[in-house]
Amino acid sequence: MSGAALLVIDMLNDFIDERGKLFVGKAGKDIIPFIKEKITEFRERNLPIVFICDNHEKEDREFEMFPPHCIKDSWGSGIIEDFEVREEDKIIKKRRYSAFYGTDLDLYLREKDIEEIHLVGVCTNICVLYTAKDARERGYVVKIHKDGVASFDEKAHEFALKEAEKTLGCQII
Repeated sequence: MSGAALLVIDMLNDFIDERGKLFVGKAGKDIIPFIKEKITEFRERNLPIVFICDNHEKEDREFEMFPPHCIKDSWGSGIIEDFEVREEDKIIKKRRYSAFYGTDLDLYLREKDIEEIHLVGVCTNICVLYTAKDARERGYVVKIHKDGVASFDEKAHEFALKEAEKTLGCQII
């Protein structure tokens, strides 16, 4: 797995904690142990771990579609306590669905000679799918861990996995 990185997408209080503004539900909580295993595996191999964090301004236009969530510097925008974030980990704050849009993620991955990214987190049909799309368009090998992704909408979750595999060429593992 040399040249690989783990992207942990939006495992944030507003999505994963019951008190969060856009609580994903039980499905979001159920993937925590799997993601912890992946983090341990990548750490043991000295491979980069990137925490992707939804991080909005108070007047973000996304709030025309979704309730205000993951407001910059709020409790809701914080990474859940279940994960140990280390100094060597990269944190990417994003304002749109894709972790690539308006961020330095692509530059960071290229500087680390990363060719393959592994995706875990929420929501499968939103931020995971659109990050996968942008990654594939940039030439990355994308592996989505089906036991490490979840959504509040099971049908949309299943659709997104099929779309990622059949249309984008991602590997669903």
